[in-house]
Amino acid sequence: MKQFWLVVMMCFAVSSYAQNEFSTKFKAIPPLKTAAAPKKTIPLATDAPVIKAPNLFKKPDVVLPSSSKYQIGEAKQISMEQTNDFVNPGDRIRDKMTKDLDKTLVREGLKEDDRLLVKIDKNFGEIRTKSKYFTVYYRDYIYIDGDLIKATINNQMIGGVMQLYSSYGQFVFNLNEGINTFEMEAYSKGTSGGNTCEFKIFDDKGVLVRSELWDNWDKGVKGKFVIVKE
Repeated sequence: MKQFWLVVMMCFAVSSYAQNEFSTKFKAIPPLKTAAAPKKTIPLATDAPVIKAPNLFKKPDVVLPSSSKYQIGEAKQISMEQTNDFVNPGDRIRDKMTKDLDKTLVREGLKEDDRLLVKIDKNFGEIRTKSKYFTVYYRDYIYIDGDLIKATINNQMIGGVMQLYSSYGQFVFNLNEGINTFEMEAYSKGTSGGNTCEFKIFDDKGVLVRSELWDNWDKGVKGKFVIVKE
């Protein structure tokens, strides 16, 4: 019996010691003082959004952003007018070659130039002679395209309207005593440019008196000589 109570008291002493030991060394960690996050509130719209109906009669404007990767160069305006966007590139090369060839032929004297027609009459000056008549040889010295000339002496036509060829044609006219007015006229332009004529004047002894030519004359332009028979 005594032993029983002795065991009980020993257990009580051990329990008291253990409680004192843990009570002095253990410290509880206080909880963190954090404020609760405020709740998000969504404001209620007081006015409903205004919905604007589209104008069905207005053409919409399509605008690409300035930095759009689909836009190359400037925007091209649409036009209903007829253009030559689909011209064959070969036609441009052909036209350029034709122009270059024309310039070369004109420069070499093988083709007439219709760009700058001579429209003013020319005075070839005065000829003094004792010859009874003159013989005139004439021809087209560039391109045979149907050029026509007309000659007059003292306002009288000589031989009618004459066509120019590469070989020389000729006509003869008599001279009056004193002053004679001799004129040669570009009666037509031909088909490839202005009228071009070369002519040589010989006296009654076959001596060359004057050699002249005109280049690119318009229709109706005249060349005048004053011939004085001494």
